Amino acid sequence: MCGRYVLKSSPQRLREVFGIEGPDTAHSETWRPHYNLAPHQDAPVVRCLEGQRRLDLLRWGLMPAWAKDPALGNRLINARSETVADKPAFRSAFKSRRCIVPADGFYEWQQQPAGKQPFYIHRQDGELLAMAGLWEQWLPPGASEPLLTFTILTTEANAWMRRLHERMPVLLQGEQVRRWLDPALRPVDLQGLMRPAEDGVLAAYPVSKAVGNVRNDQEALLEAV
Repeated sequence: MCGRYVLKSSPQRLREVFGIEGPDTAHSETWRPHYNLAPHQDAPVVRCLEGQRRLDLLRWGLMPAWAKDPALGNRLINARSETVADKPAFRSAFKSRRCIVPADGFYEWQQQPAGKQPFYIHRQDGELLAMAGLWEQWLPPGASEPLLTFTILTTEANAWMRRLHERMPVLLQGEQVRRWLDPALRPVDLQGLMRPAEDGVLAAYPVSKAVGNVRNDQEALLEAV
């Protein structure tokens, strides 16, 4: 699964990399780097609405429109690509509400004899990750404004990633990003995108166990140990 990630790139870079043409409601003027983004926090997400790509702040943890229990989002931070087309919580969003979750990297924990060791995982070339996601609009009880939420798709790990974890985020690049955001494409057209990244794309190194505490969100978390 993907339960923590890093987004230290500026909103300006996100706009350039992902071709943002429409509104930017991600509070770019006040946005700060995040070195330990966790579920139930707000993060910039790329969506395509009315033919334009836009950057918006969404809450991590998908809340389907029909959900009654606010705690459901805490359990829906990831969606398995193998079952996303069939699961009631995801299938509607998979059809028409797909998004890209930008990241500089993400964390994963490897089980070792002395306990779990966190690793920071990033692209070898230093470019941004484009994680495949889904978004939903949910109206909290008693609220007048809807809450926008998202989840990150995962797939089986490639051979390189398997030494750390059995799952990894669905990572897209180039034309794959355009196809994922295209609302005209049907779920059957997207199956080929939800595959593990090729070996050699990612790199990893061990970092401090301080990343396990969501209160820690400083650049020092990225230092190798």
